[in-house]
Parts: sequence; C-alpha cells; structure tokens
Amino acid sequence: MELVPVAVVALLVLAYSLVSKRLEDTFITGPMVFVTAGILLGPAGFGLIGEDMSSGALRLLAEATIVLILYTDAIRIDLRLLRSQIGIPARLLGIGLPLTLLLGTLVGWALLDGLQIWDVALLAAVLAPTDAALGQSVVESPAVPIRVRQSINVESGLNDGLMLPIISVFIAFAAVQEGAAEEAWLLFTVRQIGFGVLVGVVSGWVGGQLINRSVERAWMTGVARQLATLAIGVTAFAGAEILEGNGFVAAFVAGLAFGAIARHHGVGAQEFTANEGRLLMLLTFLVFGIAVVGPAVDLPDWRMVLYAIASLTVIRMVPVAISLLGSKLGRPTVWFIGWFGPRGLASILFAVFILDEADLPATDRILEVAALVILLSVFLHGISSHPLAERYGAWFRSMDDPSMPEARDVEPMPIRRMSDRYRR
Repeated sequence: MELVPVAVVALLVLAYSLVSKRLEDTFITGPMVFVTAGILLGPAGFGLIGEDMSSGALRLLAEATIVLILYTDAIRIDLRLLRSQIGIPARLLGIGLPLTLLLGTLVGWALLDGLQIWDVALLAAVLAPTDAALGQSVVESPAVPIRVRQSINVESGLNDGLMLPIISVFIAFAAVQEGAAEEAWLLFTVRQIGFGVLVGVVSGWVGGQLINRSVERAWMTGVARQLATLAIGVTAFAGAEILEGNGFVAAFVAGLAFGAIARHHGVGAQEFTANEGRLLMLLTFLVFGIAVVGPAVDLPDWRMVLYAIASLTVIRMVPVAISLLGSKLGRPTVWFIGWFGPRGLASILFAVFILDEADLPATDRILEVAALVILLSVFLHGISSHPLAERYGAWFRSMDDPSMPEARDVEPMPIRRMSDRYRR
C-alpha cells in the first residue's frame, strides 16, 4: 500500500480542521479548500497524490456518498409537514426545475458543438440540482428571512431525488440516439425506475416494520438500531442493482418508506451522516479536484466557458423568476433566490453516475463541461454568499413591512440537503 497519499490526505484533513473555526469568518469554504488541494496535489499540480487515480476512485467514493446521504435525507422528509410549507419550493421544483432543464438544453444545443440533443439534455439534468451548502452563509444568516432561507434549503433537499429517474430516462434516450436498439433501452428505463421504486418501497417498509417490532420487544440496542437503519438503505441499493434496477432511486425511495413508518428510529443514523458523512463529502471534493477538474478543464474552450457562465446565471435565474411570478415576493428576493442555486455534490455524483451507467461517445465532453460549471460554482457562490446575504438582509430590514411574503415565519422543516452536512 502506498502510504504517502494517505499521509498527505490525513494531514490535509488535520490542517483544515485546526483552522475551520477561523475560516468561518472568511469567504473560504470547505469545498473551496478541498477542490483546490486536489488540483494542486494531484497530477495536474505537484503530483503528490493521484498519479494512478482514475474516475473509478471518484465513482466508488461518490456511490458510497450518494447512497448514504440520499437514504438518510429521505428519512427526514415528513410528507405531511412538507405539504403545508412547500409554497415557494413547490414553485421552484414544479415550474423552475423543468424550465431549467429546458433552457439548459436549448442553450447547450446552441453553444456546445459535438453534442447531440439528448447528450445536452443529460448535461442540463446533471447541472439542474442545487447545493445550498455551497452558500452556507445564506441558509444560516439571520439577516436573511427564515422563509427565504428555508425555501432555498428545501428546494436543494428535494431536487436531487427528483432528478435521479429523469437522468436515467435521458441516458436511455441518449443511448437510443447513438444507435442502440430502442426496445432494449425502453426496457432498460422501465427496469431502472420500476425495480428501483419497487425494491425501495419493499426494503424501507419491511425494514422499518422489522425494527419497530424488534424495538417493541426490547431486542435491539441503540447502536444496533442505527446500524440496522443504515443497512436497510444499503440493502435497497444492492437489491435494485442485482435486479438491474436503479440503486440510487431505490435508496431514496427506501428512505421515504422507512421515514413514513419508523422515522424516529433513524435519528442515530442521521447523526452518523452529519459527522462521518461530512468528511466523506469533503473527500469527494478532494478526489473531484484530483481526478476530474485537473485533467478535464485544463484549457476550456470559449463555448464551454460561456455555457458555464450561462448555467450559473440565466439558465437558473430566468426559470426561477418565471416560477415566482404571482408570489408577491420582492424583486431582490426573486433574484437572490435565483443566484443561490449552486452546483455542487449532487452534480458531481450525477456526472459520475453517467460515467457508471452510460457508454456514450459524449460522456467525456459532458464531464468536462459539468466539471467547469461545478468548479466555478464552488468559488463564485462561496465567495458571494456572505456579502450578498448581508446586502439582501439590509434591503429586507429597510422595507420594515411585516405584511411582505418574505416576512412570514414558518416552522423549520426536518430536511437537510445531501451536502448540508459539510460546513464552511
């Protein structure tokens, strides 16, 4: 075993941990630190780690992360409470998300040469989910109205789960476009979604019932309850994959099913992901910098750069503005929500998912563009989150109008996005 990379990564985690509290008072975020470290320490930099690292290492880490986090995040979702508080997020997810997909596809079709229509649609789908934690100052700032903060957080907590089946369908259409038999890929799509949902429901419901019965009989210890809860998510993922279904969809659906009947038993598992999961996600950004960013975006062409800028601005902000028409929110609120749609961990994981599931000629091109968008988002949203939150908060206070929709208080939702565990 090569111990130099292990020592370098361990020292990086130690160094970041020692100054993490001080960094909270600056614009520097954890993802910024680890992506930059990956670029500098990897083959594109000093070559201290990652000389033999391929996308397989990122894929393995990303798969473990997405299964763990999608499952435990889904457990948190209280569907009854969500229905009573989802006003703004419902607009963002029901109107803004489809429009973002459509606009991202149209702009990509016009700008990016060498990609077919379903390739561009795949790219747009990878970049559609948002990552509120990249602008942590926004969702934590007391200067920002709680309704606005929660809307951004809930949107980012749900859109990754919604995008999983859509990406699976787009992969199937892209494969048909590249010459695969249409019947085979339609069957693939049905199998991916169908078995994913079926295995997820059965695993979550049966597993929750078993834990409920065991706890009622005092057969389980507290630690074993946490382990069993996590084991249900892994079982759902593995079971769906064995049946050639979508394991990620299964993990998310299993979390929803488990949460519906045994959410109180999943508290310990959620706390596990709040700590160990944070480290796992920061390491994902590190490996992303090593294996993807350095090799992929060494010399991006102008079309890639223009699309990346558009992805973070008009492709996100125009659909958000349309979705919030009639909400009576102030114009600064609309543009504030529109800007804080960072692309982070979910986009990394979905890009890796395409590498794992699709054998398409355009896969490398999709990954290059997605990597550039994510890299820009990590820095631009990280740097701007604190000053813009303060400026927006100052505008809100200057209005001094308790009848504004932004001023309406809401009960905190028990949802945190898949990457909400890592801090600044």
